[in-house]
Amino acid sequence: MATLSAMFAAEGATSVTTFIQSGNVVFDAPPKLAATIAARIERQIEKKLALRVPLVLRSGAEMAEAVARNPYVAAGVDDNELHLMFLADKPAAKLVATLDANRSPGDTFALVGRDLYVRLPNGAARTKLTNAYFDKALATVSTMRNWRTVLKLCELAAG
Repeated sequence: MATLSAMFAAEGATSVTTFIQSGNVVFDAPPKLAATIAARIERQIEKKLALRVPLVLRSGAEMAEAVARNPYVAAGVDDNELHLMFLADKPAAKLVATLDANRSPGDTFALVGRDLYVRLPNGAARTKLTNAYFDKALATVSTMRNWRTVLKLCELAAG
């Protein structure tokens, strides 16, 4: 994570902070520069580490909105069951219509814009609602975090 943090700083990001060992980076940069920084970091990771890792960005305001509009929190669902998939792109309605609500019995999901809220009462290890499934079905890339991590990242982004 120290290497990743240094990459962001070298590209012009300020106030760079990482959280846990899963690639969470919170930083300050003007919106147009943030997208450029992400693209450059993707290329550096591929060049230096021989890994193709897409970066999915959210501004602090977008993080706060994602937290505020979680339909499962409003319904009183236990935080331990909640996850959020951040999608790189808003999927087309025709692709959303192909999603199988019964793919993983007991598990549910709700898509709001580029945020896919996932309820996994049986745990993330047992679900068939995976990043690979949604990425293929929705023709985008996603990254999933448990609800506690989402809340912490939102807190860090708020400063």
